[in-house]
Amino acid sequence: MNRCLVTGCEGFIGSYLASLLLEKGQTVYGTVHPLAEKLDSLKDRITILKCDITDRKRVDDVVSEVKPDYVFHLAAQSFIRPSWQDPEKTIEINILGTLYLLDSVRKANIDPLIEVACSSAEYGFTGEGEILIKEDEQFKPSSPYGVSKVGQDMLAYLYWHTYSIKVIRIRPFYITGPGKVSDACSDFARGIVEVEKGQTNTLNTGKLESVRDIVDVRDCVQAMWLLMEHGVPGEAYNICSGRGYKMRDILDMLLSMSPKKTKITQSPEKMRPSDDNILIGDNSKLRRLGWKPQIPIERTLSDILDYWRKRLV
Repeated sequence: MNRCLVTGCEGFIGSYLASLLLEKGQTVYGTVHPLAEKLDSLKDRITILKCDITDRKRVDDVVSEVKPDYVFHLAAQSFIRPSWQDPEKTIEINILGTLYLLDSVRKANIDPLIEVACSSAEYGFTGEGEILIKEDEQFKPSSPYGVSKVGQDMLAYLYWHTYSIKVIRIRPFYITGPGKVSDACSDFARGIVEVEKGQTNTLNTGKLESVRDIVDVRDCVQAMWLLMEHGVPGEAYNICSGRGYKMRDILDMLLSMSPKKTKITQSPEKMRPSDDNILIGDNSKLRRLGWKPQIPIERTLSDILDYWRKRLV
């Protein structure tokens, strides 16, 4: 049984990961800031530690207290649109927070295996000739969020190379599923359910021509666990399906699952200053370790609709 520290445990991926770790018989310590409603069903089975990842002393104290065998670093500002509104805060949380965590491990005289959650947003702008993105693709971030994730990624590499800290860098692509908020799949589904319940008759969308590589969060956390068991420190791994979906097609799939007709309008305020037209990853490194997505996109979308149908009154 390993002592697992999950930073940002209250987040979307963190809460799913905590559940999986418990299924694997691990001891879970989760940092939260500031609220942890997603962990209500787990709070009696994990140790919850309040921690602002930008509070260096508190991070030192948590690492010294837990002395983890495994660290999953998920605490972050994880959205692109807010990174345009407050780029300074995004960079502070994502880059300095990662620095404080890695430095705490270095000073604590422990030797855990660490996964740092980076992002496909690091790859940024890609053209038609660059469909499947490998881990050695040049970084061309198209948002302050993407820049902050490059900083995280390079800090993790630096601490592995300089201090021999066992860091694996993961680069999730579009991770979604029931419980996700403020992404296109969730926003589409919520809007459709609002129409079903008579709360509106129109769904406002952003850009629908973007192509995204979508992975169910339940497949994502399985990949994260596999990498703790078989990943190579110092390496980076894409977590992706290798298949692209146009967001218009995702919307059409969701609409086909609803009995009500929904009017679609594109909203200027949902458009980003810049965007990546196509982001599809190459997952061959991860597949060689035995992982492949198990949950079809249709089930993911159906489960997201059901999530909102149970929560909207």
